[in-house]
Amino acid sequence: MRFRLITRSAAALAALLLGTAVAPPAQAAEPAAVTAAFTKTADWGSGFQGGYTIKNGTSATINSWKVEFDLPAGVNVGSFWDASLTRSGQHFTFSNLGWNGTLAPGASVSFGFLGSPGGAAAVPANCKLNGADCGGGDGGGPTDPVLPGRPGTPSATGGSKSIALTWGKSSGTVTGYRVYEGGTRKAEVTGTSATISGLGDCETHTYTVKAYNAEGESPASDEATGTTTGCTPSPLPKHFLTGYWHNFDNEAVELRLSAVPTSYDLVAVSFGEATSTPGEVTFAVDPGLSASLGGYTDAQLKADVKTLQSRGQKVILSVGGEKGRVQVASAAAATRFADTVHAIMQSYGFDGVDIDLENGLNATYMGQALRALRAKTGPDLIITMAPQTIDMQSTGAEYFKLALNIKDILTVVHTQYYNSGAMLGCDQMAAYSQGTVNFLTALACIQLENGLRPDQVALGLPSGPGAAGGGIVSPSVVNQALTCLATRTGCGSFVPPRAYPGIRGAMTWSINWDASNNWNFSKTVKPHLATLP
Repeated sequence: MRFRLITRSAAALAALLLGTAVAPPAQAAEPAAVTAAFTKTADWGSGFQGGYTIKNGTSATINSWKVEFDLPAGVNVGSFWDASLTRSGQHFTFSNLGWNGTLAPGASVSFGFLGSPGGAAAVPANCKLNGADCGGGDGGGPTDPVLPGRPGTPSATGGSKSIALTWGKSSGTVTGYRVYEGGTRKAEVTGTSATISGLGDCETHTYTVKAYNAEGESPASDEATGTTTGCTPSPLPKHFLTGYWHNFDNEAVELRLSAVPTSYDLVAVSFGEATSTPGEVTFAVDPGLSASLGGYTDAQLKADVKTLQSRGQKVILSVGGEKGRVQVASAAAATRFADTVHAIMQSYGFDGVDIDLENGLNATYMGQALRALRAKTGPDLIITMAPQTIDMQSTGAEYFKLALNIKDILTVVHTQYYNSGAMLGCDQMAAYSQGTVNFLTALACIQLENGLRPDQVALGLPSGPGAAGGGIVSPSVVNQALTCLATRTGCGSFVPPRAYPGIRGAMTWSINWDASNNWNFSKTVKPHLATLP
């Protein structure tokens, strides 16, 4: 009996030990949650497509959802679908529509959007779903505790063919810092400063900084923009108003040049015209205008040019116009253009030339002509351009190529944002209609993001009713567009990727039409220019 009891006890103990050894440990069930996962489906450098998938991992139905996140400075959302969008600065909030807010247990729904620009840094951060962390839970934990923190806001100082950058130290473990221009790495350092060398004179560049360690890179810093030295001092104010003066008579008020108010910093006399000789330009007071003004003469016009210059205004000759046929398509024509325009400048005292060739130009030979003209006149020559909107849609267009080819001597491009159909902006996401603040800012952004300095870009608008066939806006819209471009505030639905505090100003067609409309354009826009940074 005793043996049998011991045997049974041993068997019981063995069973207990065996059970202890092989039974799997109890595991706590993962808490169910509603999650939102981001996916970038495409990235082409200047833009990207992304979206979120919301999944209900709980056992209860949810009746609405709201996903909110931050995008880096300069990254914008354009088109979106299957959600509504509200925005505050760089904080974006997407909410369900009426038909996709209810999610049964296990169900999921997605929404998407297009953003610009693209690149590795163009990803959302600080995502919340219905107030909780997008990955589930209460959102209280760090999203990635091993990456370095975002570097402090950098500053940029231009030097001779270089730009020096400094920034605040990142938190966490930091191996070093990388400086980027767009998506291109420009420097890698271990400290909190770097100098980008090998640049040209008077070049503007924009940079961001990322800290890195063995786990990867931090989010990008805010942007810093700097300009190298070597810029030719401008004879014009930082922000200025340009107007065209009619050397002809039409329905607008006829004016002697001396009647132009001082609110116009730069006056373009319209127009120098072609002769039968390619490249040759001629100019004289129009007989019709002379008769309308009771006998206005060339001598009086020359005296009026000096009067305006004594007031601090600049006067230039505009070549071309809607009916202009000046053609510079050969080296000989380029020489003839430079020679004849220079002779007119000497005769009338003009300070420069405006290229307003609305029937096409050759960037190569017009560039030669303008450089030859500058060689004759010196560095104070004012060179402006007045292309149509279609001329500045692509850097491959002749007008745009000309602007970039002579960027080192170009004063300003004041594109005619009127008499135009709908056009794409720099976001390439929508055809914006003329006569809106979006049209002005999104199209100006093309030039600002593709090689021209902000001080070389101005907005050209009609001065009021009668001045153009389309695109007439209230002067207050011009002011709104300038503020948007200079500060990224007060914009329409399009917000530029960065601020351009050096945006040069505005141009109007024309001074005479402004006079016909009680000087409403110049009285409204000129004072606003003084409020820009």
